[in-house]
This record gives sequence, structure tokens and C-alpha cells, in this order.
Amino acid sequence: MDSIDLRLLVQLGVIGLTFFMLINASALLVLAERKFMGFMQQRYGPYLVGPHGVLQPLADILKLLFKEELRPKGADKWLFTLAPILSVTAAFAAFATVPWGAETTLFGLLDEPIKLGVADVNVGVLVVFAITSMGVYGIVLAGWSSNSKYSLMGGLRASAQMISYELSYATALAAVIMLAGSLSLREVVDAQQGTWLGFLSRWYLFVQPVGFIIYIIAGVAETNRAPFDFPEAEQELVAGYNTEYSSVRFALFPQAEYINMVTMSGVATSLYLGGWHGLLPFYTPLDPLIEANGLGWLVFLAKVGGILFTYIWVRWTVPRYRYDQLMQFGWKWLFPASVINLIVTAALMLYVLNA
Repeated sequence: MDSIDLRLLVQLGVIGLTFFMLINASALLVLAERKFMGFMQQRYGPYLVGPHGVLQPLADILKLLFKEELRPKGADKWLFTLAPILSVTAAFAAFATVPWGAETTLFGLLDEPIKLGVADVNVGVLVVFAITSMGVYGIVLAGWSSNSKYSLMGGLRASAQMISYELSYATALAAVIMLAGSLSLREVVDAQQGTWLGFLSRWYLFVQPVGFIIYIIAGVAETNRAPFDFPEAEQELVAGYNTEYSSVRFALFPQAEYINMVTMSGVATSLYLGGWHGLLPFYTPLDPLIEANGLGWLVFLAKVGGILFTYIWVRWTVPRYRYDQLMQFGWKWLFPASVINLIVTAALMLYVLNA
């Protein structure tokens, strides 16, 4: 087989594997969330379907597939169907620019190394930011097209929340971009290779701890997760923007939410935790072995899993804010903190360069 054809097949395989991992990640996260929730509340999680309940996500999928598709009489037919498709499409597309491993020749199978990731874009940070911003349109369209006051209120809340926390999210990213001197996620990861002082991993987390905290908080708000799950607050909005949805169209919204969580975690791993470089915050003898054997992608997945666990942990331990507290926290505390962090980072960089 020609080497070009083999590279093309391998690259298509990487794309298919990425798509497969994202689909299965949502099912695994549903199971993990229910299990952790049961443990934290001192009760059983799902345990009847399959050994220890591991097949519960499959049972949920089958149930949703066979449920009847319902649509309110006054709903807009086309937009009602388009909204969940737009949400899940934006979720998949946003992860396309996130690299999840170093270049590899597949143990010498290829003449030239290929990059583990769907697309290597030199402005990957901007692409992720732009596409994740588009995801809110699906929620807003779902709320408006349902012809329901509860759904409309959920959609309006989502748009206001996105605008409020997107500024802090972008400003936190800007500080890391200044440090790395690149908008490419892969180049930002490579800039964190090695150690400081011979033992401390060269993660941007250590020079941007405030930015990392701001990014995580804004990421939770961007994905509409508790304690910022106002667009679907059950207490006052029934189910928010997806109140009138059922069957497959309903399933696409949580699918998009979980994929967005994976994307946010992947970007955080790339920008702050060294990506596939450095298993722990300090040097270990395993680090050169992992690099030499091309197993950095396992390190990347482990770090993403740690951030996803934090998502779940926060949901079941922190109560929901009031809506006015959400806005006050975003505009009066988080955004000013992100701007100050950016200014301090720029000032310190100028000082170091001119010293």
C-alpha cells in the first residue's frame, strides 16, 4: 500500500476514534455521575442493569430511542428539530481542534509521524472559543421554538449566562496565550514540556493559578452545570429549555452537555496541565518512559478524567446560586479578577523581558 494512502487511512482512523471516544464519554460520564452521586449521598447508584449497573447508560439510550417523539402544537416545526442538532454538532466540532497526544509513527509503521487529533489549527484556541460560543444558539432556539414560557425563560437565561461568563473565560485564556506566544493548542502544550528547577513540571498552572480557577468556574457556567444550571432549573422551570422535548431530540441535549464538559476539560489540560507532558505536578521516572513509548495520550486522558471528576464533585456538593447572585458574581468578581490577572501577567512579562 502506498505510504500516502496508509497515512490517510490512519488519519481517518484517528478521526473515527475521536468521534467514538466522545460518544462513549457521555455514556460513561452518566454512569460515573450516578455512581458518585450514590456514594456521596450514602445510597446505591444504578446496580440492576448489568454487573454493578454498568449497562444502565445502554438501557437509557434504548428507552429514549423507543419513546414517542412529541412536539407542542404551537411549536415551530423546523427550529424545534434544528435546535438539538445544532447543539450537538457544535459540541463535536469544538473538540476537533483539541490535540490529545503527541506525534506518532505508530511504532515505525508510518514513514512520517501523524498528529493525534482531528485537526491541527494554528489558531486552535480561537476556533474552540468561537464554536463553543455557537452552542448557546441551540439552547436559545429550543427555548423560543417550543412555544412554552418555561422553555423560553430557560433559553433567555442561557444566553445571559453565556455572555456574562464568556468574557472571564476569554480573558483567562488570553493570559496563557501571552505566556506561550501562540494560539495553537499543540504549541501551547509543547511549551510546557520539561521541568522547572529540575523537579517541578513546567505546567502553566503554577504561573497562572488564578487564571486556572477562573477558567474552571467559567467553564462550569458555560456548560450549564451546577451550581450554574439555571437554564434548566427544575425547581422553577420544570426542565428549562428542553421541557417540551422527548425521545432522541431530548437525548441530544445532555449528549451535547457532556461533550462540552470533555472539551472544556481537554482545553484546560492543554493550556494549564501540560497536556500529554508530565504525569504529575513534579518529575517522575515514568515521564521519559511515557514520552519514549508514545503513551502521552494516556496521561492526557487521565488529566481530563480528573477535571471531569471535579465537575461531578462540585455538582453534588455545592448548592445552586440565586440568579441575581450568578450575575453579580460574574460581572462584579470573576470578570474584574480575570482582567487584573491579565494585566499582572502582562506587566510581569514586560518586567522579565526588560530585566
